[in-house]
Amino acid sequence: MSEWRGISVFIEQDNGELERASLEVLTRAGELGRKFNEEVLGILLGHETDNLVKEASRYGADKLIVVDHPDLRHYNSDAYTEVVSYIINKYRPRYLLLPATRNSRDLAGRLAVRFRACLSAHVIMVDIDEKDRKLVTAVPGFGGNIVATVVCTGGKPEMATVSPGTYEARVSDKEATVIKETIPGDLVGRRRIELVEKSVSPMPDLSRAERVVVAGLGTGGDLELIKEFANFIGAAVGVTRPLADMGIVPRDYQIGTTGVSLRAKVVFVFGASGAPHFVYGIRDCGTIVAVNTDREAPIFENCDYCVVADLFDILKALIKELGGGK
Repeated sequence: MSEWRGISVFIEQDNGELERASLEVLTRAGELGRKFNEEVLGILLGHETDNLVKEASRYGADKLIVVDHPDLRHYNSDAYTEVVSYIINKYRPRYLLLPATRNSRDLAGRLAVRFRACLSAHVIMVDIDEKDRKLVTAVPGFGGNIVATVVCTGGKPEMATVSPGTYEARVSDKEATVIKETIPGDLVGRRRIELVEKSVSPMPDLSRAERVVVAGLGTGGDLELIKEFANFIGAAVGVTRPLADMGIVPRDYQIGTTGVSLRAKVVFVFGASGAPHFVYGIRDCGTIVAVNTDREAPIFENCDYCVVADLFDILKALIKELGGGK
């Protein structure tokens, strides 16, 4: 049996749209592949995938493995686990990276059990050790207050799910060679999923937003003015961990080491103290404006403009200036 070699990346899609975080991971895999002379394999499952293949092939993979089947149009835990397992057994990649999204986290856990593999979850750094070539990751813990270095010591493939926004998706100079795989018929169709209704969040995608308005615990969970201001400037809305823990918004909108890392051009932060695990999530942003009543708040050491004032007074003034009030 052939040895385990290469870096594979699961490229998530849903109903004809690529998950941006997958392209971020694929870009990082391409960097590691060039550094360690490892072949990079993208794995894409779906149906009527021509446009997806064209886009996914431009982000650093050497080969793009494509499985096209009607029952793979939407994520299906059983079918996706079986098909990706089949691909792994055939190509035997030493490393498997996935975006830390809901569906990919579900898939990663199932695959780790299937292969009795090491899995580092929701990492904020992924690398390969230069001496023994083991997968090395950085994993936040205790609410993001510490970051642990984790080394995969057993099982193949060595796996990690990567936090969205950790790396930047960049188009490569070359395109991947596309390989269309034909899979055994019994791997899919065991349980079919029919899309009954699809709802789209009214808030822009955090990982792609150029402008973001962040609500901290100082808002008390009252996001009415936050959302109104964000709407005026065409911004996405994110929150700090305490508000996500309170269930104010879905966890997908949490910013920090245990949430999303931003790459926005402008970020407004209202009522956040500036805990290290939150600041990590805005470290790669352009201009940061922070509003807090506490002039000693740590957030003021990590922003470009500081406003010591009541956040609601500032929001009302901004909305009025933008034409939303009298």
